[in-house]
Amino acid sequence: MRMAATRMAADSSRPMQRLACPERDDWRLTAEKTGFDFHTLDGERYWDERACYAFTLDEIENRIEAPTAEIDAMCLELVACAVDDEEYLLRLKIPEAFWPLISESWYRDEASLYGRLDLRFDGRGPAKLLEYNADTPTSIFEAAVFQWTWLEQAIERRIIPARADQFNSIHERLIEAWRKLGEGRHLHLTGTTENPEDAGTLAYLEDTARQAGLETTLIDIEDIGLRTDGSFVDLDNRAIELAFKLYPWEWMFHDEFGARLAKAPTRWIEPPWKAILSNKGILPLLWEMFPDHSNLLPAFFEDDPNAASLGAGFVRKPLYSREGANVALVSGGVTVVEQQGPYGAEGFIRQALAPLPNFSGQYPVVGSWLVDHTPCGLSIREDENPITGNSSRFLPHAIL
Repeated sequence: MRMAATRMAADSSRPMQRLACPERDDWRLTAEKTGFDFHTLDGERYWDERACYAFTLDEIENRIEAPTAEIDAMCLELVACAVDDEEYLLRLKIPEAFWPLISESWYRDEASLYGRLDLRFDGRGPAKLLEYNADTPTSIFEAAVFQWTWLEQAIERRIIPARADQFNSIHERLIEAWRKLGEGRHLHLTGTTENPEDAGTLAYLEDTARQAGLETTLIDIEDIGLRTDGSFVDLDNRAIELAFKLYPWEWMFHDEFGARLAKAPTRWIEPPWKAILSNKGILPLLWEMFPDHSNLLPAFFEDDPNAASLGAGFVRKPLYSREGANVALVSGGVTVVEQQGPYGAEGFIRQALAPLPNFSGQYPVVGSWLVDHTPCGLSIREDENPITGNSSRFLPHAIL
């Protein structure tokens, strides 16, 4: 059984490090055998084990795991305030037609499976929330499985010390969560199956659900049908009772069958109330509710006069955005880095500039995973670009 951070002697004074590592000669073959066939994207490495990030146990337990739990609790407090507050929902640009769906899912206590906080962390100051991937986070297979395989083999091959460990109980937590969520129902998993990363994520989550004892069906989002009674069905005309969707709520709201969501009996994972947390607008709302919190960055809606308090340096983010699209870093009033993309029509927020740590020209973002609201693992994405995007590489981590 894999462990979350096992207690061992650690130098709590040493901050997070990036360590060069020899890569396994057979890592590509190992990846393909495990179904990780998107380890290389467009001819470039996505998985990269030529280096790893090393943490102390104190960093993991007290400076990442504990703040992750606290941020999640604050997010749930925010949802409790927002679901019945017209002002909040208007600021988040959530279509009014779906407000009852969101509120009802919250009051029915519909469960969440997982999420990932993206944090700015360098081992010196407190972790800072950059954003919350609350609805459709990918990279969970490589976080839960492939970096654990790397750890085991890296120890075995003496690439890293025998006493090394990893903060990673994602796999076991997922199986446990599926047992609670399933309740004897058949599970459908859906998304854009033509996308290799999405297909790999769906296949992994289906495997964990099956290990939890659930019967499953994988279906492309385009193949979901509708009965005359308002029920969603699969290609065999089987009613979809419980569905995991790797497809954002804001897209579903605008799709052709969006108007049918409220009346259909399908129970969705993630639940509709997660549409609140998958919105960058929660960053200024959290700052309003918890001003000066050590794990938050000052943030404001762009049309808020208080945004001027950030001065000439800030990060500009669309309310809805994926993989860093349409995010801009502004310094001295000048846009120094910007990712292109299709987002921004709903508006923007501004967040205080907190440059990522620079490790020899590489900028890492720490992904802190929650399953059933329990912090349980880490993933690291790094890039030469200080805005983490779809092509940013995934590096393993270890506790040393």
